[in-house]
Amino acid sequence: MAIWFKPYILKDVVNIMDKYLAKHIGIELQEIGDDYIKARMPVDDRTKMPLGLLHGGASCVLAESLASYAACLCIDPEKQTVVGLEINANHIRSLSDGWVSGICKPIHRGRSIHVWDVRICDENDKLVCVSRVTIAIMNKDQKGYL
Repeated sequence: MAIWFKPYILKDVVNIMDKYLAKHIGIELQEIGDDYIKARMPVDDRTKMPLGLLHGGASCVLAESLASYAACLCIDPEKQTVVGLEINANHIRSLSDGWVSGICKPIHRGRSIHVWDVRICDENDKLVCVSRVTIAIMNKDQKGYL
């Protein structure tokens, strides 16, 4: 059984992701499963550090983008919104070209806090980065809302 607020199709979410920072660095949503979403990101001049390796910050952008979009799929967008609270990332392996793919799955989905696990792998399915992202779920009518 799907964990999402309603039955989403890939095209719905691609239209949301196809702008902002995700678009600028080439993140592409690939798949929505019952309890996960998957996207890929190029390892190119947009996502590398001067040394020529994948920038850890780019991996964090992929992880937080996936976790934020996954959390968005779990809430009523008319009544709630999401914001990132914390991200932890362990960079396991370096990469100088190709693509990385991230798969985001829930660890905890509460009323006000979600915690998501994001595993980023290279094209040979070798682990590049593992990340945990904490997302706050906010009611749009609460005081202090953005």
